[in-house]
Amino acid sequence: MPGPEESSAQLSHVDAGGHVRMVDVSEKAETLREATARARVRLQPQTLALIERNQIAKGNVLEVARIAAIMAAKATPQLIPLCHPLPLTHVGVSFELQREQGLILIETSARTTYKTGVEVEALTAATVAALTIYDMCKAVDHTITLEQAYVARKSGGQHGLVEFSPESEAPTP
Repeated sequence: MPGPEESSAQLSHVDAGGHVRMVDVSEKAETLREATARARVRLQPQTLALIERNQIAKGNVLEVARIAAIMAAKATPQLIPLCHPLPLTHVGVSFELQREQGLILIETSARTTYKTGVEVEALTAATVAALTIYDMCKAVDHTITLEQAYVARKSGGQHGLVEFSPESEAPTP
């Protein structure tokens, strides 16, 4: 196991003494930063049909999930310790229904012009959208699973463009 000195070189949220800290971004330049995250929800095809026909008792599942995702992105600093509050300029949410596979594919995007990235905000949005779908449909489907939450793309900052797909298993700069 690495000592405190080794950890601080690798983990930006750990100081030289091994103590947790919020990263100081004061000296970083503000740049346009964007991130896209994806998650998917697997459910019974008949549950998906109920969602499409807006027949889930709790309401319009996808629209409630969209609002929950946007709210979650904005609330990320209250949910994730040491996460910087960001002036988000955009949060987008889309859904793709794959009827035969019983899947809802969720894609979220977040954008800011700031000193640190928006990957966590995009990922929080995607996972909260998935959780909302689960919550709204759990009474009619006890087999729902949340799958493959990941950051698919990020741009801005010192690393530039990075894309990832679970099929590739490695980010591509």
